[in-house]
Amino acid sequence: MQAAIDNHLNMSNCTYDSAAVKHMSELFKLLAEPNRLKILCSLGLECRPVTDVIEATGLSQTNVSFHLRALREAGLVRPERQGAFIYYCLPDPELLRLLDDFRNWMENHGHSHDVAPQKKKAGRR
Repeated sequence: MQAAIDNHLNMSNCTYDSAAVKHMSELFKLLAEPNRLKILCSLGLECRPVTDVIEATGLSQTNVSFHLRALREAGLVRPERQGAFIYYCLPDPELLRLLDDFRNWMENHGHSHDVAPQKKKAGRR
């Protein structure tokens, strides 16, 4: 059964070189900021102006602009000028699907959104 799943997902030889692992971990760190996830989800599949992102997330204009810059520099959003306004879009709708798949995985594996993971306390064993 597992072999069939591995072959279907093409994961039986899933290996990453150091550069790929580093790049992936940097993207995960970027996405670890909850406001950035809110912004990505608020964009959905359409291009939206910053004012729409502010309204959808409840964040301040300064906060939204700060996070959009980080997301833009990482290639996770792209700006499009339309007249006097800049609209932000996801460069690939696959990103939204990946986020949704990860949320579903968490729910299916007992990772409740009500309880944050517990950090191990430092000290003696």
